[in-house]
Amino acid sequence: MGQDEEVTRYRHLITDDNRKWWTLGAMCFALFMIMLDNTVVNVALPSIQRDLGASISGLEWTVNGYTLSFAVLLATGGRLGDIFGRRRIFLIGVIVFALSSATAGLAQSSTDLVISRVVQGVGAALMMPGTLSIITDAFPAHERGKAMGTWAGVSALALAVGPVLGGLLTEQVSWRAIFYLNIPVAAGAVAATIFAVRESRDTTVGREVDYLGVAALTAGLTALVLALVEGNAWGWTSPGIFALLAGSVLSLAAFVAIELRVRAPMVEFRFFADRNFVGAVVVALIITFAMMGVFFFLAIYLQNILSYTPLEAGVRFLPSTLMIVGVAPVSGRLADRFGPRWLIVAGLAILTLSLWSFTGIAVDSTYLDLLPGFMLLGIGIALTMSPMTSAAMNAVAVEKAGIASGVLSMFRMVGGSLGVAVTGAIFQASAGHDFETATPQSFVDGLSDAMMVSAALTLIGAVIAASAIRAKPKGVSAAEAEADVALAMSPDAADRAPAVSRP
Repeated sequence: MGQDEEVTRYRHLITDDNRKWWTLGAMCFALFMIMLDNTVVNVALPSIQRDLGASISGLEWTVNGYTLSFAVLLATGGRLGDIFGRRRIFLIGVIVFALSSATAGLAQSSTDLVISRVVQGVGAALMMPGTLSIITDAFPAHERGKAMGTWAGVSALALAVGPVLGGLLTEQVSWRAIFYLNIPVAAGAVAATIFAVRESRDTTVGREVDYLGVAALTAGLTALVLALVEGNAWGWTSPGIFALLAGSVLSLAAFVAIELRVRAPMVEFRFFADRNFVGAVVVALIITFAMMGVFFFLAIYLQNILSYTPLEAGVRFLPSTLMIVGVAPVSGRLADRFGPRWLIVAGLAILTLSLWSFTGIAVDSTYLDLLPGFMLLGIGIALTMSPMTSAAMNAVAVEKAGIASGVLSMFRMVGGSLGVAVTGAIFQASAGHDFETATPQSFVDGLSDAMMVSAALTLIGAVIAASAIRAKPKGVSAAEAEADVALAMSPDAADRAPAVSRP
């Protein structure tokens, strides 16, 4: 081989290596924006109510409208990326998200704001699966844990920073600034994506969209998430909740029947024959159940019982955030080397300890009493999230990364809605009051019971992870790692789709 050929090969290798890190950066830009909008709005609700004269229902739907459309359309967004191109659908999602953020900031009524938030959720659902599937396409299997560690750290960081940033902008600028902030972030994500991300899609399917399956899945998930969101307000035994749950079961059953008969299904049920994939999505549901429940309750506790302002309460979550930022990338690298199983088990065990420590919260507890639990919370989340994500994405071929990412994200969002709904119901049953009317003692009694249930669930999750997820990542042998390197070193690597990852 001549010197010129060696130089050309080296340049392609460097270009491909740079491209994947720029790709990761672009996806993390977008991911931060998506996850931030899950929590950043909460602390601004009183200001929104004053400025727009919003009703309590309007305030609730400012939050719930985003959650509903986001959760319902995740699987569809993932599949559309597989069919029409992940880069294309991702960019469409970023643009929709940015435009709806601008209209949210300009809203003159609560109706305008709710509509903008629903459209934001649609944009997020088109973007979110793309962040994972594009990363999966850009990184070889033996490096995905490291990339997923960064991805998971950014995701959890945004959730934790949301209350701090929302409180700061609301107090110092305006509640409208929390939406305008998304516009420059979206512009950066678009520029980085156009520059670094190459197009990829599922080459094993045509460009047919299973419209009947989309309709059945959307109807079923809409009814389910709406029931979870409104269950505590309407009453779990009310006719409305019963009708929603029954409609969800019927629609999802119809979806399964449709998918088993169509040529290009929305969801490939053979994914669920893989132990790693099943274990990962169950863990995703459980950990998000616990995360959203504990963030929800502790934010209220810090403000209602310890009398912190929204900004001060948000700052108190920073120990968890710092643990996530420091530990998540390390856990991703360890998952690459040792496999995801025992990292997930350790993370869920630590998370169980954290939740158990919060069951001892009393009316006269201080922030220092809570600090060890906050730190354990961040470590547990960080040890679990990136190995869990790697386990799911390495369980499927690269061509199927879009729908696999959509299904994983859908389980996470449903888990979050379920966590707030179930822990809220347990709180109300224990306290005998809702959050506004509970006495300090009844509040901490209800919080203790809610945290106890979450701790029990994460312990069950650790057992499931130990039994279902393989100790070593399947399909990432030394030979395959060498094949990935050889592919990257080939002269046409930058123009060629990456090899299929073996499930």
